Amino acid sequence: MKGVHLFLADGFEDVEALGTCDVLRRGGVNVRLVSMGKGLVVRSSHGVLVCADERFGDLVPDDGSSTAADVMIFPGGMPGSRNLAACRPLIRLMQDHYDAGGTLAAICAAPGLVLSQLRDVRGLEFTCFSGFEDALLEKGARFIEAPAVTSGRIVTGRSAGHALAFGLQILARMGSPRVDEVDYALHLDTE
Repeated sequence: MKGVHLFLADGFEDVEALGTCDVLRRGGVNVRLVSMGKGLVVRSSHGVLVCADERFGDLVPDDGSSTAADVMIFPGGMPGSRNLAACRPLIRLMQDHYDAGGTLAAICAAPGLVLSQLRDVRGLEFTCFSGFEDALLEKGARFIEAPAVTSGRIVTGRSAGHALAFGLQILARMGSPRVDEVDYALHLDTE
């Protein structure tokens, strides 16, 4: 699937979705918000209504031409992550996208619930919210306690508090020349 898509199921984590989207758009990336429901409006885990750009049912399936610059992003949140993980067509699309050379990114509970459904994650280094690492560990992945981790064509983030670092990791993975500029504009250092 060409382009950068961030998937929103009811119950997504507000900061993880919108913070990541914000960082990428500041970096000049045309991120498309995708509603997993029948309509464009999706309710976050904290009751915020967000209007997506398109519906999952309207996406064009991966034609095998995805590159590392094409990214599927999965925010955490409950029950958002579980809703994403339960969507068989999304999981098939994710596998096809990854097999074709595309990049995947997931934060918080989504690495453990969504990315763990990839056929082969042996050797993958990842991070996620505490308590969601078991499914990936059982498949041979290695947990790292860090704000965000890039391992090959997979970027993972730890939690809502690290959503901006996660977004910056995705931007860096895409090879954006604006990573330092966005990092500076966010003024993340605490010194």
